[in-house]
Amino acid sequence: QVQLVESGGGSVQTGGSLTLSCAASGLTDSVNSYCMAWFRQVPGKEREGVAIIYAGSDRVYYPISGQFRFTISRDNAKNTLSLRMNNLRPEDTGMYYCAAERKSLYDCYSDFLQHELDYWGQGTQVTVSS
Repeated sequence: QVQLVESGGGSVQTGGSLTLSCAASGLTDSVNSYCMAWFRQVPGKEREGVAIIYAGSDRVYYPISGQFRFTISRDNAKNTLSLRMNNLRPEDTGMYYCAAERKSLYDCYSDFLQHELDYWGQGTQVTVSS
């Protein structure tokens, strides 16, 4: 059974930085064989994707919400996914979720846009104060 456990959330002031981590277990292979992504959600709003890294490569994609300030990466040896967030703004506040699935780049990208990856963590809260 695939399990994703996020950590690293917290409270920071505007302009601060945080690094989120996601520990994966129960995978049939290393995280390198999975496309993995970060999403965030604010109560009352739709979940949005902020970054994705595709399986078998370092190819990444950032929607506007994550461009230039967020960096997604993974450690194949440790089976972890990270999200480095710089220059945080109050609008970055939300619950951040790690997600993964083992699909082709095209299918994963499509699922990312629809917020429908197969496996999800429980989330870690990020709060940015002004």
